[in-house]
Amino acid sequence: LAHAYGCAFDFLTATCTGTHVHFIGRTPSPKILLQAFAEVRPNLVLTVPLVIEKIYKQQILPLISKPSMRWALRIPLLDQAVLSTIRERLVQAFGGRFREVIIGGAALNAEVEDFFHKINFPYVVGYGMTECAPLISHARYGRFKPFSVGRILPCMEVRIEPVPNVGEGVGEILVRGENVMNGYYKNPEATAQAFEADGWMHTGDLGTVDDEGNIYIRGRNKTMLLGPSGQNIYPEEIEAKLNNMPYVMESIVLQQEGKLVALVCPDYAAIDADKLDSEQVVQRMEENKKELNKMLAAYENITKIILYPNEFEKTPKKSIKRYLYTAQTTA
Repeated sequence: LAHAYGCAFDFLTATCTGTHVHFIGRTPSPKILLQAFAEVRPNLVLTVPLVIEKIYKQQILPLISKPSMRWALRIPLLDQAVLSTIRERLVQAFGGRFREVIIGGAALNAEVEDFFHKINFPYVVGYGMTECAPLISHARYGRFKPFSVGRILPCMEVRIEPVPNVGEGVGEILVRGENVMNGYYKNPEATAQAFEADGWMHTGDLGTVDDEGNIYIRGRNKTMLLGPSGQNIYPEEIEAKLNNMPYVMESIVLQQEGKLVALVCPDYAAIDADKLDSEQVVQRMEENKKELNKMLAAYENITKIILYPNEFEKTPKKSIKRYLYTAQTTA
């Protein structure tokens, strides 16, 4: 509730519509959440991506990674039967009677979304920011376009402003509308930087908009990196792949002296369960790096993985405070 997303939809909207809201007084680990879903059987689930990604990694990924399951998923018709079974199990894991799962507050892992799309899981992704109170785009399940962040709200205007050294069609997302703030409190300098003279506000996000008004996010303007020949590198896309690899809990991809490195917070629960020592962890991370680089363009290759002992510091919406680690790495 400390963030505008939670405040608006878990509290204000719920109060206005007379919704019964359930709060969990414990850290929402996948095990605790799945127990709560079974007991409450909610009609609607609003969450940040981190929760969904943890459930996917701990409950689904081990299942579909089994040799027999990988074999079944390669056979036409059989693969659809298997995916249908997984979908039903996942729906029941969320209580079995929800209309949709609404995901927002940060970018959803691309691999997780691809799997949800394959099994026709009832999810949608929205996009917004505190400065927009807090929604910019959203679409109900059935109208939601997979891999987008929903359709521009009727009260909003959105345009894409070209950015130097960014691919064709991709640019910074600018917004204007009745729910956009007037400015930052007692901070005219920041307000002047955020707004154009005609009222358009810079979001700092890079993306595209299709003919139907669906927004597609590519990354943050500030985090986009340039490859050795000026190629655009979106670290969030690399991190999404790395985060689904064995013994990786979370990661940040940074640039050091023109080369890409990854800070990785290990999945200590998985490491302890498999009784790995420190040398084995380092070896597994080296294997992860090799597998990751096979999936990337040459200019996106990671040169090394640096193990980080603790979880990365996060905002209330559970996105990593990237700037803290950029400063540490480049210092």
